[in-house]
Amino acid sequence: MIAMAAAIVPRIETVDDSAERELMTGEAVALDVRPASFILRAAGAIIDWFAYLLLFLALVFAISFAGGGGIDSALSAALTIASLVFSIVVAPVAVELATRGRSLGKLAIGARIVRDDGGAEQLRHAFVRALMGTVEIYMTFGGLAALVALLNPKSKRLGDLLAGTYSQHERVPRVVRPVYGMPAQLAAWATTADVAKLPDRLSRRIAHYLAQASELTPVARAGLAAELANEASAYVSPLPAAPPELFLAGVAALRRERDFSALVRERERMKRLDPVLHGLPHEFPER
Repeated sequence: MIAMAAAIVPRIETVDDSAERELMTGEAVALDVRPASFILRAAGAIIDWFAYLLLFLALVFAISFAGGGGIDSALSAALTIASLVFSIVVAPVAVELATRGRSLGKLAIGARIVRDDGGAEQLRHAFVRALMGTVEIYMTFGGLAALVALLNPKSKRLGDLLAGTYSQHERVPRVVRPVYGMPAQLAAWATTADVAKLPDRLSRRIAHYLAQASELTPVARAGLAAELANEASAYVSPLPAAPPELFLAGVAALRRERDFSALVRERERMKRLDPVLHGLPHEFPER
């Protein structure tokens, strides 16, 4: 039998760093967003810098090729300046508006430019960022942008501070939680155990506990395991002689295996009924 000793779980005061990333929308909904780090922003800026530089060189080459060497020097200078303005101001604004805050560099690092309230940037935001980018990125070779970003918790550059935007990191790695089977100590018990269907709330609490148990303090871990085991014991017969946490792991594994087996049997039954459900009666020929 399990020692189902009632334990008082102490309240743990933890400092959640997600509060610093919390964003409150206009509808009073808190969103947990991650700003792109300084390294990612620098990598994206370098990619964009090379892309727009290649665009400028391509435009200059096109002007020289179209003129055939006989173009006026004043006109050539004017077209070159216009190409430069188009490459470092007009093109970035158009790209960010068309892609809703993305660019080639931001696509590579998985980021997007959004407003401080989480909304999509508009024309004025993109124009201010591109205009300030000519100073802090192109004229200072990124030195001013890097200095301002290092001093800002969201890695904002000067253009972001003036436009009210920041770079939001959207590429979140997919976390696959491990699924553990029946503990070896409870293998014999599992062959004869009767575990009824647990209430949804209790089932979710047990699954959450098993996933987060390693992050709890020993006192809280033992107390919460005893509390959950006390609640789950009403649905289990017979009770194994095992610690509460091991008992919870066995119950969760057994219910998962039996629910999966029930789903497989249901699918097999529906597969056998498929000809009857979708076929024509009395072998009526299909035309």
